[in-house]
Amino acid sequence: MSRAVAVTGTGKAARRRLGATELVWLALVGVTVIGAILVALDDQNLFSIANTRDVLSRSSLLGFVAIGQTLVILCRSLDLSVGYVMALSSLIAATTMNGDPARVPLAIVAVLLVSGAIGLCNGLIVTVLKVNPFIATLGVGLIIKGYLDTEYQGPAGDVPSSFQQFGFSRIGPIPVSTLVMLIVAVAGILFLRKTRTGYHMFAVGGSADVARLSGIRTGRVLVTAHVLCSIAAGLGGLLIAARFGTGSALVYNSGYDLESIAAVVLGGTLLMGGRGGIGGTIAGVLILAVLDTVFNILAVDPFFKDVLRGAIIVAAVAIYARRQIDRKASRVRFGGDGGSAPPDPVPDSPVPAGSTGGAR
Repeated sequence: MSRAVAVTGTGKAARRRLGATELVWLALVGVTVIGAILVALDDQNLFSIANTRDVLSRSSLLGFVAIGQTLVILCRSLDLSVGYVMALSSLIAATTMNGDPARVPLAIVAVLLVSGAIGLCNGLIVTVLKVNPFIATLGVGLIIKGYLDTEYQGPAGDVPSSFQQFGFSRIGPIPVSTLVMLIVAVAGILFLRKTRTGYHMFAVGGSADVARLSGIRTGRVLVTAHVLCSIAAGLGGLLIAARFGTGSALVYNSGYDLESIAAVVLGGTLLMGGRGGIGGTIAGVLILAVLDTVFNILAVDPFFKDVLRGAIIVAAVAIYARRQIDRKASRVRFGGDGGSAPPDPVPDSPVPAGSTGGAR
């Protein structure tokens, strides 16, 4: 009888506790509903076609960068060079195309190769030279900034109209760029859940020493994460070139580096690594996009807009941190109750959100 009661109590606790991904998607619903009410009070409609397109268009560019940022943060690293990689990629794409549609494939390959090489450089500096990721990626970003400021005094290159469709065309109310971003997100989710390297990223983020003792080549995993992060930023640079019709060296001033980190953290990925996922990151990106659209519709003061966004991010991180503390306390209580109840079903080893097991 006591075992049945204990199991029933544990089942109820498991049902009450939502994962970080589920929680952030519920938060997205709440933010959208509240935003719609506020916009309706101003005699406007948040769900109009124009506003829906605005939300999705905003989410696509940040989404590319945030997907890559999720990978490095899962490995207990980060990348502050993504904004500079985006700017450089837009210029490489525009100058390589130079108005010729036949050169579009060459430009795409060039962007992916250069951005991947930058990510490789970041990863090697972190893993081989043992430089803190914050310093390493910031230093690489500043090197790129110096090159951009020296070689490009303004917009450069010419993107043919055929490739500009990537930035402006839509399928119904959904921009093509958003669909491509979602495809990349799905590929990233499958990569984390279905591949050995994906599982290893969670292990490295959870504890690099334990992962190393388990036979995982932690350096290779971290380098892979940085390469993929820079390639994702390169995709963002291609989208910028498509939208502007030219390359822009000033994109690095748009704050995509810090905003992508904010979206990842808002999506439930721990800055200390090991827990989180791309599904939550997409919800975090959409929350920021909805907030920006609502603020623009209501003509909120830009300073106050930043204050509100910052407060929301801090509150979200505080909630996640509190949930982690409660979860650990719950496990201690169950473990010391003379075996009357089973332990918390969450395993000690980090695993992807929504999976039932980890790498062996």
